Amino acid sequence: MTDLWWKSAVVYQIYPRSFADADGDGMGDLRGIIDHLDHLSGLGVDVIWLSPIYPSPQDDNGYDISDYQNIEPVFGDLETFDELLAGIHARGMKLIMDLVVNHSSDEHPWFIESRSSKDNPKRDWYWWQPARDGMEPGTPGAEPTNWGSVFGGSAWELDEKTGEYYLHLFSKKQPDLNWENPEVRQAVYAMMNWWLDRGIDGFRMDVINMISKVVPLPDGRVTAGSLYGDGSAGFINGPRIHEFLQEMHREVFAGRDALLTVGEMPGVTVDEAKLFTDPQRNEVDMVFQFDHVWADRGEDPWLLMPLQLTNLKAIFNRWQTGLAEVGWNSLYWNNHDQPRAVSRYGDDSAQYRVASAKMLGTVLHLHRGTPYVYQGEELGMTNFPFRTIDEFRDIEALGQYAQAIDHEGRSPDEVLTVLRARGRDNARTPMQWNVSEHAGFTTGTPWLAVNPNYPEVNAEAAQGDPDSVYHYYRQLIALRHDEPAVVDGDFTMLLPNHEQLYAYTRRLGGTELLVIGNFSGAAVKADLEDDWSGAELVLTNLSAPPDKDWTLAPWQAVVYRRSVG
Repeated sequence: MTDLWWKSAVVYQIYPRSFADADGDGMGDLRGIIDHLDHLSGLGVDVIWLSPIYPSPQDDNGYDISDYQNIEPVFGDLETFDELLAGIHARGMKLIMDLVVNHSSDEHPWFIESRSSKDNPKRDWYWWQPARDGMEPGTPGAEPTNWGSVFGGSAWELDEKTGEYYLHLFSKKQPDLNWENPEVRQAVYAMMNWWLDRGIDGFRMDVINMISKVVPLPDGRVTAGSLYGDGSAGFINGPRIHEFLQEMHREVFAGRDALLTVGEMPGVTVDEAKLFTDPQRNEVDMVFQFDHVWADRGEDPWLLMPLQLTNLKAIFNRWQTGLAEVGWNSLYWNNHDQPRAVSRYGDDSAQYRVASAKMLGTVLHLHRGTPYVYQGEELGMTNFPFRTIDEFRDIEALGQYAQAIDHEGRSPDEVLTVLRARGRDNARTPMQWNVSEHAGFTTGTPWLAVNPNYPEVNAEAAQGDPDSVYHYYRQLIALRHDEPAVVDGDFTMLLPNHEQLYAYTRRLGGTELLVIGNFSGAAVKADLEDDWSGAELVLTNLSAPPDKDWTLAPWQAVVYRRSVG
């Protein structure tokens, strides 16, 4: 079915400010992307997803948009964008854009008008509310609700001119749009149609399940040690979310061919995802869920938890089986909001970095769903060795650090330990292209420091090494394209209680695949109930297959195929 082309596709995410800088100002740009399109087409990916490239004050690295229908001058202009789009299409790939419409920048003309007076026609385009009854605006606790912002502090900011507060679930420079107002929705749909008419192939929708709020906005639950209430019940998968997405489909996507829509949805459950991704409901093609990238987090956000593989497997199994009949998964380890997977769930030491990066890719890509590759993942890029808080640039890390130190009594070492492992800047260090200064990312001073391991980990070296992570990812992507069982096969988890091996099968018709990954630095024997001794070895990340007794070497991955009756 041509409208489900994305089931066999692989998407590559570019974080433009960190991908490639063509003009030497230290910031990635569209020309830099154009210069490296052959790297992506050589990898075999089908779709490129661009993180925001719109005009922005860059308070949250472009996720605070001040003009939805133009290009941030640091990145280029619309003419250069059109050249990029043409280059992508000429190579047989598609382009999807980031859609950030839960909030805009406070420098967007819509918000400038909205805050200008209480009776401005756009006042109701955002969430404005007075102080609590009987309280003076600006006094502690006078905020309309007790919600905390994702980036630390209150989710409400007082506007001195009008004496009212506006809602910002993220930065105070990211006021939330009021989707209850039909004029807001129509303005968003007009903008989306403008981009699709320009030739793009779909959208990745930022925190799209937050656009519907419970009205009136309720206070959130306050847990011990928290300054603010958890407002998520008031804005996660709100009462009108399905209505809004179905309206968006009617107004924007209906009648257009070969598009891809993926909704980022923190807190979404399997049952909710079935509704969002059921093709008959006309909402989105797939969702980004977060369960598997929260698998190593406990109740205390400032305590690092070791990965429990059985927990990770249970999460994937729940999503694979839950969407088996209706709906579709997205598959990812890395993106611009997550630390590097090889440092998180693998082993980024010199001995095992390559093997564990390949193993993680194998286990992920051969699930049922559409895989997403984040820039540098195909090289096995690792977390950055941050030393002090001064080396971080991310607004989330800086805000959470300040709140934890100043208000929660945490020690700097305690907080830094977690930020080093989990901070978003790990994903945002510049792409490592070659061994020249700054890894070939820029001839200037990079906006964020390059990982010092770039002489060993870079694209030029990877492309010249047939055993590199890059060439292994090419094989993984080709297998998805060529083997129907990867796309449409049934999924069965094996060894669910094993703490070192991740194993499953995919079966379609007379073909069955066996996938096993060793998530440890020790040799481990796989005790399989079925006899796979005569199966064909399709792929392994090491030079030698497992021993005849099915003992996998440290961080080894294997894929076998057999015919079944």
